[in-house]
Amino acid sequence: MNRFVQKSVKGFTLIELMIVIAIIGILAAVALPRYQDYTVRAKVSELILAAAPAKLSVTEAVQLKGDMPASIGLALATEQATQNALTSGYVKSVEYTLLTGEGEAQEGFITVTGLNDPRLVDRTLALTGKLTKSTGQLVWTCAAGKVEPIDAKYLPVSCK
Repeated sequence: MNRFVQKSVKGFTLIELMIVIAIIGILAAVALPRYQDYTVRAKVSELILAAAPAKLSVTEAVQLKGDMPASIGLALATEQATQNALTSGYVKSVEYTLLTGEGEAQEGFITVTGLNDPRLVDRTLALTGKLTKSTGQLVWTCAAGKVEPIDAKYLPVSCK
């Protein structure tokens, strides 16, 4: 019979455990900031959704009258924004402003202000509606607001 029976070694060495912990630390250091940016971008999408009733009101006014409205039924838009704020918690206000109401090209802004996130508090997102009267075409664009804009890295692709 063989006197020297080999013992099987089970478990991990200290170095192997340290390497695994280092890899997990590196992954966490890279993934956590990206996850936080992702959550802020999701909140910005809620801001865009909050502007939908005001955008619809402007679009309907353009279809009915052929001009950008001086004001919209803000009671409905504000009520909807308030409801969205209660639901999402990230919408402070939705406001419409007519920039140019005369001539061939007319322009109006819907400004949405953020709330309840340090990266969104009092930051703005602007939807710009440009009406070309000769064609009757209303084109909406999205961008960071002019006053206290939302950081560009948080804007959806459609707003960049």
